[in-house]
Amino acid sequence: MQSNRTTRRGTKETALGLVSTQSFPAIVGTADMMLKSSGVTLVGYEKTGGGFCTAIVRGGIADVRLAVKTGEETALQFGQYVSSLVLARPLPNLEAVLPISARLSQVAQNGGTSRLSHLAVGLLETRGFPAMVGAADMMLKSADVYLSAYEKIGAGLCTIIIRGAVADVAVAIEAGMQEAERIGELNAVMVIPRPLEDLDQTLPISSCWLDLPEPLVIPLNIKNRERELVELPNLQEVVRSAEQSVEQTLE
Repeated sequence: MQSNRTTRRGTKETALGLVSTQSFPAIVGTADMMLKSSGVTLVGYEKTGGGFCTAIVRGGIADVRLAVKTGEETALQFGQYVSSLVLARPLPNLEAVLPISARLSQVAQNGGTSRLSHLAVGLLETRGFPAMVGAADMMLKSADVYLSAYEKIGAGLCTIIIRGAVADVAVAIEAGMQEAERIGELNAVMVIPRPLEDLDQTLPISSCWLDLPEPLVIPLNIKNRERELVELPNLQEVVRSAEQSVEQTLE
């Protein structure tokens, strides 16, 4: 009974804030403004289908209220606002059941780390996968950027996520917009010049980047770089050398 009262006191002055939009670039841009407006932590995003996305933040009650108010205004400016909620003093049972408990545990332990937050982020959302792929191809060919990942949120909405220098990301997004409109339907775009680490670590990253050893070096000039050929060892020589080693060992 004593531990339960302690837990309740620990959550007394905290709150959860939720803002929902109908676009992934819009929810990322909204979350960025929420983080920059007050001292809240971005728990992550909940994608519930049909293009609906919700950003979830956590912090002191006053900070969460300010963040949600900023999020509402930002989403309305994007024309993508759906709904919002400030939930003061949530009980541990609610946070444990909601699909945010894993992220809360990570924040409680070490806050998480980001390997890519020094790069600007660009998001381009289309309705239809071909338009997204075509836009991605054009963005790579128009500027020194690289594809970080892509996100699907239902209703045919697909978002490509690119990273690079601010100027390159802006040029790439412009080129991608034109290509997406030529192929299909462009739904939303977003450029975040200086993403906070808290925001950046919630964005998806393809496994091809996660598997790279530290430090992560992104070859932004890939299209101007000549391919280097690596000479492989002769297989017969390798086998012969191994046989000789075995014979010497037996002698």
